[in-house]
Amino acid sequence: MLFLFKYIDDLIGKGFQWYIILELMLYASMTNVAMALPLSVLLSSIMTYGNLGENYELVAIKSAGISLSRAMYPMVIVVTMLSIGAFVFSDYMLPIANFKYYSLLYDVRQQKTSFLISEGIFNSSFPGYSIRVQKKDPDGQTLHGVMIYEKKEGSSDMIVLFAKQAVMYRTPDDLFLVLKLKDGVRYVEEPGKSNFNQRQQFRRERFASSEQKFDMGGFKMKRTNENEWRSQIVMMNLKQLTMFQDSTIKAVNATASANHKMIEPYIKYFTLPHKMRNDSNIKLVAANTAIKGVVLDRALPGAMSEANSIKESLRTLSERYKDESKNIRRYSIEYQKKFTLSAACLTLFLIGAPLGAIIRKGGLGLPLVVSVVFFLIYYIIGTIGEKSAKEGSISPATGMWISIIILTPIGLFLSYKAANDSVLFDMESYKRFFKKLFKTKKPGKTLPS
Repeated sequence: MLFLFKYIDDLIGKGFQWYIILELMLYASMTNVAMALPLSVLLSSIMTYGNLGENYELVAIKSAGISLSRAMYPMVIVVTMLSIGAFVFSDYMLPIANFKYYSLLYDVRQQKTSFLISEGIFNSSFPGYSIRVQKKDPDGQTLHGVMIYEKKEGSSDMIVLFAKQAVMYRTPDDLFLVLKLKDGVRYVEEPGKSNFNQRQQFRRERFASSEQKFDMGGFKMKRTNENEWRSQIVMMNLKQLTMFQDSTIKAVNATASANHKMIEPYIKYFTLPHKMRNDSNIKLVAANTAIKGVVLDRALPGAMSEANSIKESLRTLSERYKDESKNIRRYSIEYQKKFTLSAACLTLFLIGAPLGAIIRKGGLGLPLVVSVVFFLIYYIIGTIGEKSAKEGSISPATGMWISIIILTPIGLFLSYKAANDSVLFDMESYKRFFKKLFKTKKPGKTLPS
């Protein structure tokens, strides 16, 4: 639904075949697995163990001498296999899905609309032509009040055509749009053909019936070269990310070394000796104030010019270094994403299964609300961590794993409470606690003396 809301304007009215739109939606769904899979694991685990608790099946399991942790072993194995599958999907299938999705989406958005002619609007979809109609019949083919401006490339001729009525249709091979014009006139302005007389010529042609063809080759969907998308970060696996990250780091280090060598001659601290030579032939001569002023007047402008030149060079180099450092962080973030999807499935299962055993409610009521709350916590923390890592505030590993680090202790705490038959979400126990806490002692009656 998010995909349709976002790109519906790029799909409507362009004459795509149904399988192109279906293929695009399939690739978009695959790119959303990283968000949908952890939520589905959390919700399904809460619903499953909530149903077991609601039907007192967990009580039967515990009465048979089987602990909750032992009863969860089969599901732990299943979720572990699912996490391994999620890693394989993230490393092998997701880069291909991103590659297919973004390349196809780019071509779809570049496609011209097939809804060619509208009422009262000049349409310039055909190169060299501008078409306007006053009215269209409900059948969509009969046009009234047709006006066509024709301007051929490389020619100074101006051609204007008017027709009272026209019938529009496409050829069977869908290569041309044909307008059968009726009762019209054609005006042509062209330069004189004689070399001695360059005066403009005007020609008017009336017709009872005529036909105009427009090439529709530009409306066919054209696929761009797929190799242009291979360097995108979201379309790489672990091996490619490691290779590109190492090459980028080497390029940054080489650039920094070259920049230091380029700027070093301008900085006198590196070129002048740090200590004055102990030479008896050198005599210090005290200069008067006038000589000092002349020297300063000549030296200061040169020093300022040199300092500004170094400053501008450093600013350009600094911007380039920031961009390259940002790319390195993006490589590292995408590298960590390959593992966080699997870890998120395990962590959210560790939260969902004990929660289901504690709340003892199945179905799509309370389990859905609780799972959405915990998933939002996971998603918001993960989003903040990722943005902070991209900006360089924290390391990429910390930013991508911070939600897992925060939620894992919560999962362990809930597992401990569920194993000990905790009443963590029992409202009656909280009511009894607060009643006992705020219970006031009624004053007793006193006997008269």
